[in-house]
Amino acid sequence: MTGIDDLALVDIDDTIREVHGYKKQGAGFGYSGVRGLNALLAIVSTGSAAPIIVSSRLRKGPTNSARGSKKFVSDTLATAKRLRSPTAKGMLLLRADSAYYVSAVIKAALSAGAMVSITARLNSLVKAGISTIPEAAWTPIKYTNAIFDDATGRWISDAEVAEIPFTAFGSKKKSEQIPGRLVVRRIPELNKTVAAGQGTLFDLFRFHAFFTTSTLNTVDADKTHRHHAIIENLNADMKASAMAHFPSGVFTANAAWLVLACITFNLTRAAGTLASPALAKSRHRDRSPQTHQRRRQSIHVGTTHHDAPTRKLALGRRLDDAIHQRRQPSRPRRHLTIQPNQAQPGTPVEHPGIEAHSLTAPKTPKEERAQIKNSSEADRWIQA
Repeated sequence: MTGIDDLALVDIDDTIREVHGYKKQGAGFGYSGVRGLNALLAIVSTGSAAPIIVSSRLRKGPTNSARGSKKFVSDTLATAKRLRSPTAKGMLLLRADSAYYVSAVIKAALSAGAMVSITARLNSLVKAGISTIPEAAWTPIKYTNAIFDDATGRWISDAEVAEIPFTAFGSKKKSEQIPGRLVVRRIPELNKTVAAGQGTLFDLFRFHAFFTTSTLNTVDADKTHRHHAIIENLNADMKASAMAHFPSGVFTANAAWLVLACITFNLTRAAGTLASPALAKSRHRDRSPQTHQRRRQSIHVGTTHHDAPTRKLALGRRLDDAIHQRRQPSRPRRHLTIQPNQAQPGTPVEHPGIEAHSLTAPKTPKEERAQIKNSSEADRWIQA
């Protein structure tokens, strides 16, 4: 991946894929309120490269998000470090939402040599820490409807950030406490239904806090943490493709399906990167109205956008050669004709323009098993 030695961003998140049928192993009602299976995914991205999936795990539907996350984080970070060169000194940052605000997860990341940026739950300790932030410490940031003031060199924005030193899990035993920083973003809480002349007596804010051990400044740390939402795009991509369903009733078969879905995603990403550098950071799909409008216009005017490359990709050449080596003449397809009542099984039926051997009776299951047994190992695998 381009730039992974300078900055490697690891994101973890779980998503629930709704399934149907009472015989679906592991299915249950999870935090989303739907009956499904829980897929835990981890991705790696950089400032100049789109994400790839480095770890996945299929779990029961009612599974708690943080279950098994300690081992999952350790394995994910070990894989991410193998993607980097041995001399890489850039930051390796783990990002996650509040479901993974667990001492075991953060300690596993720190033990693997990574820094963390994890959304903190607004418990009593976090709320007490936020209350100690002085008013002068808040800094406006680039946010929705923000305007940059050239005279002061600052943003005029409703959103502001600040930070304080913070010890996570301070109410637990000392071995589980982790020192770091608490970065807080606040946004005014506006009452859109307020009547005229009934304004608030004092300002109200909504707070979003996250715990981090990174060396980034307050504004950059907040901006980097907000980009954790990139994994939601991946979840949407997966659910719009192979994870649209889990086809089997057997849990282990669906787990294998998830692994193949992740491999397919990464191969598609690699093919897009090889096709054009512009696709290195693009998503697999674009469902915006503007894109669909362009596609409809291209159909009407007879033009095509984003033409596929005419040069065959390296992966395509390898697959093409392998397919040609295994390609064998296929048997003629059986024509869909109605046999007369007097025809006996196995007796060819004469029909104008159709070869007699194409209308022979199908082989029995015993004959098909004998043919598979006598074929080569590769052919048996393909037929299976």
